[in-house]
Amino acid sequence: MFSAEMLSEKIITSAIKEQATDIHFYPINTTTDIYFRIHGKRVLFKRIAITKYELLLTYYKFTSGMDIGEIRKPQNGTLPFQIHSQSFSLRLSTLPVNQLESLAIRILPEKLNLSLDQLFLFKNQLTKIKTWMKFRSGLILLSGPTGSGKTTTLYALLEEVLKEESFQTITLEDPIEKNIQDILQVQVNEKAGITYQTGLKAALRHDPDIIMVGEIRDRQTAKFAFEASLTGHLVLSTIHAKNTMGTIYRLLEMGLTKVELEQSLIGISSIQLLPLLSETRRAAALELLDGNLLRQAINGHQVNLNHNKHSFDYIRKKALRYGFISKATYERYQTKD
Repeated sequence: MFSAEMLSEKIITSAIKEQATDIHFYPINTTTDIYFRIHGKRVLFKRIAITKYELLLTYYKFTSGMDIGEIRKPQNGTLPFQIHSQSFSLRLSTLPVNQLESLAIRILPEKLNLSLDQLFLFKNQLTKIKTWMKFRSGLILLSGPTGSGKTTTLYALLEEVLKEESFQTITLEDPIEKNIQDILQVQVNEKAGITYQTGLKAALRHDPDIIMVGEIRDRQTAKFAFEASLTGHLVLSTIHAKNTMGTIYRLLEMGLTKVELEQSLIGISSIQLLPLLSETRRAAALELLDGNLLRQAINGHQVNLNHNKHSFDYIRKKALRYGFISKATYERYQTKD
């Protein structure tokens, strides 16, 4: 007797053991391919019959709070999952394709297995970001592609800061990826009228010291985040951009002025996760931009981050020399810049 629940548990357990960050279900005609994203690479796990996938999809939609009768619109949901006393949050997303629906599952650990120091390839880069966190107002931005660890890094930084001092901290997230003690976490829910904009307005009336905005996605959210940082709040957020310079270009495209960027931005950290040579995990390499270099970049001046030992290229070369990453990894990431 086929059980969607048992198949789901087998797939997710296998994904966690393989240290996958995502699971992709790719339905084609009579079969569905299941892929794991492991260390940034998409790997085929197995192939199942479309009939089993349809039952599995219905199970996921029902248990995660989606509408099982809706197949024409994308939907999102969340599910808890536990294995060997480890707790995970599963973030599910459906997408209509060729009269079927594909499914993607992001696997999010509730607790970090690694310390904050272990998340970063070089400790001096973590030290630099910690100095940014000492500002009582301004904006700190983390940029990078999906799955690069932006939100994980923000969570870890907030938890570290709150160990040292008590701050009224509010987050606005879509969805909440991890429950953190001593932080007021607000779930963005556009259907219920809670957008990033309305949530941020309400958060400002709660006398916050620190505000985390899950993601700057549009002009309005960017404006609110920058205004909050100019009125005596430390604001942390993420943005999709290739590197630090690309982050500035994106903000300017969103209609922010150079004066606003100069007055608000404390620093920009772009993240790349590099697979380590001696361990089955990845660590964050950062491209950092702050201080005079940041002001020069905002005003359109040529900034040589490589010369100042802050570029991805310099950091990867250093990681290669220290034996942290393989030559193949170095060359692969060179082509991505």
